[in-house]
Amino acid sequence: MPVNVGDYAPDFEAESTIGKIRLSDFKGKNVILYFYPKAFTSGCTRELQRFVELYNEFKKLNTEIIGVSADSITTQKRFAEKYGAKFPLVDDRQKKIIEAYGVLNEKGTGAQRVTFIIDSNGKVVEILSKLKKAEEHADRALEIIKRLVSSSSQ
Repeated sequence: MPVNVGDYAPDFEAESTIGKIRLSDFKGKNVILYFYPKAFTSGCTRELQRFVELYNEFKKLNTEIIGVSADSITTQKRFAEKYGAKFPLVDDRQKKIIEAYGVLNEKGTGAQRVTFIIDSNGKVVEILSKLKKAEEHADRALEIIKRLVSSSSQ
């Protein structure tokens, strides 16, 4: 069953590039949970690089970024190190998180490129998919977070 806008984001615990994390560890923060097909492919690399470029802006807005793919933790660590990702990249080789969010690709081999914007209460406020360019996910997510933060501070 896919996750929809308005749903509470399913919690998960997983091995990441910064150690074991749980989505619920980030309660009280906004979270950009983005799924990507495969580390080191051109689209996924551009997407990661754009999230890295914008990371400090997200941090100022009380927002954490979490990347998820079916790559191994070894691959995720190499990917994060090569491109300077300070946020966690999650190993979901079992595809439990990918399936929980309903973003398994048609072949069943990994994730589709989908980004979930989750508010500080753990509710999904927006879902980005089928954007023309992979790196647009970061820019669009930042726009949505800016709107979210400004509307909640009024």
